[in-house]
Amino acid sequence: MLVQYVVAFLLGLLWSVLVVDASLGDADPRYRSCVTQCQENGCVGQRCFPNCKFSSDGALIDRPWYMQEPLYLQWKKWDCQGDCRYYCMVDREKERGLHSLGPVKYHGKWPFKRIYGMQEPASVAFSALNLAMHFHGWISFFILLHYKLPLKYGKKPYYEYACLWHIYALLSLNSWFWSAVFHSRDVDLTEKLDYSSAVLLIGYSLILAILRGFNVRDEATRVMISAPLIAFVVTHVMYINFYTLDYGWNMMVCVMMGVTQLLTWLVWASVSRHPSRWKVWLVVFGGAFAMLLEIYDFPPYQGLLDAHSLWHATTIPLTYIWWSFIRDDAEFRTSNLVKKAK
Repeated sequence: MLVQYVVAFLLGLLWSVLVVDASLGDADPRYRSCVTQCQENGCVGQRCFPNCKFSSDGALIDRPWYMQEPLYLQWKKWDCQGDCRYYCMVDREKERGLHSLGPVKYHGKWPFKRIYGMQEPASVAFSALNLAMHFHGWISFFILLHYKLPLKYGKKPYYEYACLWHIYALLSLNSWFWSAVFHSRDVDLTEKLDYSSAVLLIGYSLILAILRGFNVRDEATRVMISAPLIAFVVTHVMYINFYTLDYGWNMMVCVMMGVTQLLTWLVWASVSRHPSRWKVWLVVFGGAFAMLLEIYDFPPYQGLLDAHSLWHATTIPLTYIWWSFIRDDAEFRTSNLVKKAK
């Protein structure tokens, strides 16, 4: 029953993503007219944008590279189209509010308030906190392995999965970094980097779940299991980057790898006598509950907190618990191996 619920739940998530094909906001004729006029004259009402500079023939002026501002200053600013869309959205939402109409999505996103040029400030902040939590967990895991637990000859840890968890930490840090960047500025490059990093992390987490869940310690067997999965993940990343970013296919791949990973950990926690298996159950069910926020989407409160940003917030304590389990697993396995070595 649990397995059927998890599969049905994630398939429901897939369906909710696939059916959302267009947004009501950017289909609004008044919004579209506002954006068109802004791109022609560079102004929305009394607000005019320096990024919308036109020559006598109406073409945008692109200054030479040596007259442009540094990249770190350019990042805080938006181009002409971005400013036009944002302020047309703001004005249109004010009009809708006067008529007691609720907010709608524009180009697939809720109307957020910008803070210091960040498109979704709450999601940026929570992504950064997730990154910090993974970094804290990784450092505490490293200290435990090399300074608190006994080491083998050559100062190598007894724990057989240490290297795998180090790679997991690096991929997690990379994924949350690009998540913060993407939510700060949604452009084609940051979108692909965010999606690619997430796919790499999910794919590697599946490999790690299989190796740890089935207690695979032989290097040759590890390679045989990992090689086809690595090849599949790398091929998929190349596909969405260099061929086409098919959102439906990408979500399907992520759901399949996520379901397999989830079921692997659930089976392991069910049959294992590990003293910290309850933490695996807590993370799995906590993660499933948090994913409800992704299905039951709602507009951002005060233009800041939406369902997706709150989902990012819920993963922060789950990350702490997960790294706590990893440390417990290192202690448990090391204790058993030291006893066998005596």
